[in-house]
Amino acid sequence: MMNCKPASTPIDAKNKLTTDDPPMDDATSYRSLAGALQFLTMTRPDIAFAIQQACLYMHDPRALHMVLLKRILWYVRGTTSHGLQLRASSDLSVTAYSDMDWARCPETRRSTSGFCVYLGDSLVSWSSKRQPAVSRSSAEAEYRAVANAGAECIWLR
Repeated sequence: MMNCKPASTPIDAKNKLTTDDPPMDDATSYRSLAGALQFLTMTRPDIAFAIQQACLYMHDPRALHMVLLKRILWYVRGTTSHGLQLRASSDLSVTAYSDMDWARCPETRRSTSGFCVYLGDSLVSWSSKRQPAVSRSSAEAEYRAVANAGAECIWLR
């Protein structure tokens, strides 16, 4: 993948990941690559959501899912200079940002929420995951996302 064309984003948000394709003959390579990319999320939070989406299909990967992993590799290839940068700072204020995507999962209709927490100018904690329950409104899903971010801030303090 060293000579691949870089992608501008790690995942195409418009395409839906389905299980309509026939299963892969050898799922071991898919699982190995997805597992290796999971380790990369420790320093590359920008690919965390895309890797999480790919890992949803570890038990039964399809050709379309392997295309997703390749796209993540294309993105990583084009953004090798990205990553976490921790800087010395006298500012010890904790700042958190949260967001959610209401009922985005086409199968379960659950929302995806995420947050990132900064200590001064340095990113110290982040999360992106599917909410455990189906929200009846976008306000309810937003409340769950803010509650998760608030709990993380309290834990960090």
